[in-house]
Amino acid sequence: MSIDGTLGNYYSSYIQWSPDSRYIFSARIRPVEKRYVYYVESSPKDQLQPKLHKQEYAKPGDELRSKVPCIYEVETGRAIIPSTELFDKQYELFWFRWNEQGTGVTFEYNERGHQVYRLLELSVETGQVRTVVEEKSNTFVNHQRMYRRFLRGGKELIWMSERDNWNHLYLYDYETGKVKNQITKGPWYVREVLHVDEDARQIYFTANGMEKEEDPYLIRYYRINFDGDGLTCLTPDEGHHTATFSRDRKYLVDVHSLVDRAPEAAVRRVSDGSLVMPLEKADITKLVESGWQAPEPFVAKGRDGKTDIWGIIVRPTNFDPNKKYPVIEYIYAGPGSHYVPKNFSTYNYNMTALAELGFIVVQLDGMGTSFRSKEFEDVCYKNLKDAGFPDRMAWIRAAAEKYPYMDIDRVGIFGASAGGQESTTAVLLHPEFYKAAYSACGCHDNRMDKIWWNEQWLGYPLGDQYKEGSNVENAHLLSRPLMLVVGELDDNVDPASTMQMVNALIKANKDFELVVLPGVGHTMGESYGEHKRFDFFVRHLMGVNPPKWNEIK
Repeated sequence: MSIDGTLGNYYSSYIQWSPDSRYIFSARIRPVEKRYVYYVESSPKDQLQPKLHKQEYAKPGDELRSKVPCIYEVETGRAIIPSTELFDKQYELFWFRWNEQGTGVTFEYNERGHQVYRLLELSVETGQVRTVVEEKSNTFVNHQRMYRRFLRGGKELIWMSERDNWNHLYLYDYETGKVKNQITKGPWYVREVLHVDEDARQIYFTANGMEKEEDPYLIRYYRINFDGDGLTCLTPDEGHHTATFSRDRKYLVDVHSLVDRAPEAAVRRVSDGSLVMPLEKADITKLVESGWQAPEPFVAKGRDGKTDIWGIIVRPTNFDPNKKYPVIEYIYAGPGSHYVPKNFSTYNYNMTALAELGFIVVQLDGMGTSFRSKEFEDVCYKNLKDAGFPDRMAWIRAAAEKYPYMDIDRVGIFGASAGGQESTTAVLLHPEFYKAAYSACGCHDNRMDKIWWNEQWLGYPLGDQYKEGSNVENAHLLSRPLMLVVGELDDNVDPASTMQMVNALIKANKDFELVVLPGVGHTMGESYGEHKRFDFFVRHLMGVNPPKWNEIK
């Protein structure tokens, strides 16, 4: 066995025996010096003096550790150490497992820069590494979207890919590495594989965008055969669905709703999605009688004049169409998901309370976000500063054209985390449209933020795109009211990101407001920051001085 491990090139303690116990597998790891982010907890509960905390936190451009898979023959001690040619630029090497035959170890390779992703196999017999599946992209392969399933017998593999511009499932011949057939296909998006029935050769999954006459983000449940035939919708009613299957998978309980339609529940047959019996429909009569205003789903064309952009409009309970209302946008435009709610709720934490103060509050998913198409999301590549703003401004203008009570001369914006970065970007780069911004825990310079998020979308090695999108670099452009909020113990975004923004604003002689929250982590602002946000927008969009909170009993 191995006797060559050192502090600078050691073996993982995680080992795997081959199915026949003739071999063991491990990985040799070459570590690097770790980066840490440090936090001063100014006001700990258990002592008077501050506490210093630290957290391992790799940032874009940092050197990363590397691994080499190694197999050892137990009886002879023979070492099988492969060439690293197919995995020599590692962002990550992981998910090691023996194949069912015990003839090799499979593992996955995510290349630094996220433009190449491979499923590889190290052969016990030859010591060679072969590519089973390879994904390539001129922008990025979204490693958060990976799904693989080795089928019983080990000769086939189900794989998920965005290679045809949509997220779909493929059936692979594991031994040859060839696609046997594309299982799902079309201008829609597979969201999650729920169950694989190998005996029936069927897959149960969720998807969005298959039904052409509705909001493309609404999730429904489906079943399909391995060969791509027999596609069946199990939840045929319009709405955003959540389903629970019976243990024998003969029935499912389907609950569906929309943001403006109360939930309904029913039992359906899994065989064909047909209705067995309705169960319940929520009664919101009293809610409506109280003055509750349902959010309105709203769709308008984006920057290209042809792509539908979907969002919601939230109004106050005392809404009067004869009045003029300032508009506030809640933004989170980070790629990797979509963010506009689709199911029914009586209260939206980030939007309802602001609307009750006398604002029209909106939220939408512009280009650069997920679950439409790869092309739709690719807008963000090396371009996070875009944040869908051309779509956002077009959407709000279209809403105001339909609803003249929306005053687009008084538009504010707020968000946290990526939304904190984007809301500040709005007033720096688009001050003609956005007149005030509240920004909490923003990653104001992507070079300061976590490695996995930023190298995925902005690329590697670091280039001018990191600097061009930095709020810190653009701080001198500030011409609108801005409130910055940060938790001193933010373990998601380095708090120094906000403080460097503060430093740049001070050096540029800019007026702004800063709220630092002791003992608080990654946040929109908690209760104190929330009332600061309320006051900020009331002052700057309504022109009203709010009550002094310390005088309210």
